[in-house]
Amino acid sequence: MLDYRFIKENLDAVKENIKNRNMSADADAVVELYDMRTALVTKRQELQQRRNENAAAMKGKMDADARQTLIEEGKRIKDGISEVEKDLEEIEAKLEDAARKIPNMAHPDAPVGKLDTENLEVKKVGVPRKFDFEARDHVQLMEELDLIDFERGTKVSGPKFYYLKNEAVFLEQALIMYALGILRKHGFTTFITPDVARQEVLQGIGFNPRGNESNVYCIEDEGTCLVATAEITLGGYHSGEILKKESLPLMYAGLSHCFRREAGAAGQFSKGLYRVHQFDKVEMFVYCAPEQSDALHEKLRLIEEEIFTGLEIPFRVVDTCTGDLGAPAYRKWDLEAWMPGRNGGEYGEVTSTSNCTDYQARRLGVRFKDSDGKNKYVHMLNGTAIAVGRAMLAIMENFQNADGSITIPKVLVPLCGFEKITPKK
Repeated sequence: MLDYRFIKENLDAVKENIKNRNMSADADAVVELYDMRTALVTKRQELQQRRNENAAAMKGKMDADARQTLIEEGKRIKDGISEVEKDLEEIEAKLEDAARKIPNMAHPDAPVGKLDTENLEVKKVGVPRKFDFEARDHVQLMEELDLIDFERGTKVSGPKFYYLKNEAVFLEQALIMYALGILRKHGFTTFITPDVARQEVLQGIGFNPRGNESNVYCIEDEGTCLVATAEITLGGYHSGEILKKESLPLMYAGLSHCFRREAGAAGQFSKGLYRVHQFDKVEMFVYCAPEQSDALHEKLRLIEEEIFTGLEIPFRVVDTCTGDLGAPAYRKWDLEAWMPGRNGGEYGEVTSTSNCTDYQARRLGVRFKDSDGKNKYVHMLNGTAIAVGRAMLAIMENFQNADGSITIPKVLVPLCGFEKITPKK
């Protein structure tokens, strides 16, 4: 969340940012509650000072009536402190709730817009392939090659679940190992993270575990949820800790299953593997000092570009507009791969990387001791190394052949153990 004092001192800018990000939050209420909290804190301090003075006076010599007067005054002060602390607890809860709804400030260069169609294209890599036959979409290709079973996935688990089969199983594992290998080369510490996290960790990262707008699966009566990304578990890894500045940046890579309820959203772009309820993903996560975060954000994007360049899949990079940013993100880059099966060929998001500055760190209480001896909040960044379903989708559609077979990208052949997926006899 944003610092309360920052909201008060930059109220107009905060309100304009909320508007630009097409979100609903009441910055005026935050300022009002912050002022109320400040007044109550001051009142408590005054009462505590009076209590100390009263206790000091009790140590002197006096008659019984004077002592009784001090005792009664002490009781009134004690009751006053209790009442103020009760009011303060209520105000602080309301203040935190209101402040959590305010998004992070957006980077001044982020394009202002409401929809993803207003994202700004900044780079294209690779040339989309021209087919001399009618290109199929990945669902048709995978079903004809006996690589996926949506029908039985729906029967067993519900809509938007599926079984991967045959060569697709090896291709998925190859994509994971390919991404992990690149991240190890770049100095990342690798993890397999839990698939469950406490609700307070999800809230700290910026996910809403409750309500109709939530896109996560909560576990009843446990206070936990299935994770939607390893960003949650890697971001919670150092919650409540004070890190050593000389250890920064910490660059982590986490493999996890990801579970998202929003997969059932209608629309042609949710077809097949593009939007499902469960998938595997390798996520990058960074803890760093504030002065490091811009350069590291660029580094994460370049790693994503390296991964998809190696896969020989054409893609473009977009600077995400304010209305398409998640609440924690200060700036976000998306990589969109060329998908021949989408409306005869369109770009679709396959990775993103966000600089969330200290927005998540404030919620999770992750700080570092700076050279001036003061504890300051770290900056947190995240980025998708590989979301397996979408990467597989792009491979299937870009590397398909006229006979229905699929050629495996060269970098994956040693990891898969085969060069082509061919129709079954």
